[in-house]
Amino acid sequence: MKWERIHPQPGKFDFALADRYVDFGLTNQMTVIGHNLIWHQQTPAWVFQDDHGNSVNRDTLLARMHEHILTVVGRYRGKIHGWDVVNEALNDDGTLRQTPWLRLIGEDYLVKAYQFAHEADPRAELYYNDYELENSPKRKGAIELIRRLQSQGIPLAAVGLQGHYRLAWPSANQIESTIAAFSQLKLKVMITELDVDVLPDPTEPGKTDASQGLTNEKQWNPYAAGLPPDIEQKLADRYSELFQLFVKHRNVITRVTFWGVTDADSWLNYYPIRGRTNYPLPFDRDGKPKKAFTAILQAAR
Repeated sequence: MKWERIHPQPGKFDFALADRYVDFGLTNQMTVIGHNLIWHQQTPAWVFQDDHGNSVNRDTLLARMHEHILTVVGRYRGKIHGWDVVNEALNDDGTLRQTPWLRLIGEDYLVKAYQFAHEADPRAELYYNDYELENSPKRKGAIELIRRLQSQGIPLAAVGLQGHYRLAWPSANQIESTIAAFSQLKLKVMITELDVDVLPDPTEPGKTDASQGLTNEKQWNPYAAGLPPDIEQKLADRYSELFQLFVKHRNVITRVTFWGVTDADSWLNYYPIRGRTNYPLPFDRDGKPKKAFTAILQAAR
């Protein structure tokens, strides 16, 4: 449902895949979530440009945003339970990300996006979704952003913690503090894109950036032949820790969504380095449950 897929050209919408997705969810009596409406990535360049390649003015971009949101949300009115209206609007330090939305419209692009979504489907829940909100500076920025939205009358229902975690980050205390902080804003919390990366992180400070061409070096792809038993156990322990925490706060957390189903599906096989073999999900490449799956069930029980 990202803009480049569902609205690739001016005046042209492509609902084929989105319709299949929604129909699948409704047929199987599942809760359907819309992801997403406004993001700085995977938005075609034409959205921000005129016929000559120049940046459009505020009114033009607002009109395009309005048309997009009313068309997409309106199509699924009454079918989609809630929408990630704005995705990843913050920098790591908690300031607003300098996106074309911010540059061409101003800070109220956020308010407008939520107003348009509520206009299109007043009964749909509205969410703000972001990653690494467990880090204090970004969490502080998100709290300030949400308070501004609430002061403008935006009926925000929940904040989405993406949950792209690692074996050792974030700590249980960081996650718990984050859940508590947002619950104090009278919001529900959702874990929206859960997976656990087991591979070395080449983007950590002090490490060589391996994003360009080091795909086969064992340093960055150590488990190409299979996940060692000790790492598999660490993954299971990590999922157990996470779900014990989620169950503890089940009065605040309304859903947990995995970012993929099997290890073969995961985006972490190609990010931040293409061609690696990762094992972040509860089902292996053959669709069979892993120790992590059992640990999740035990934590829930």
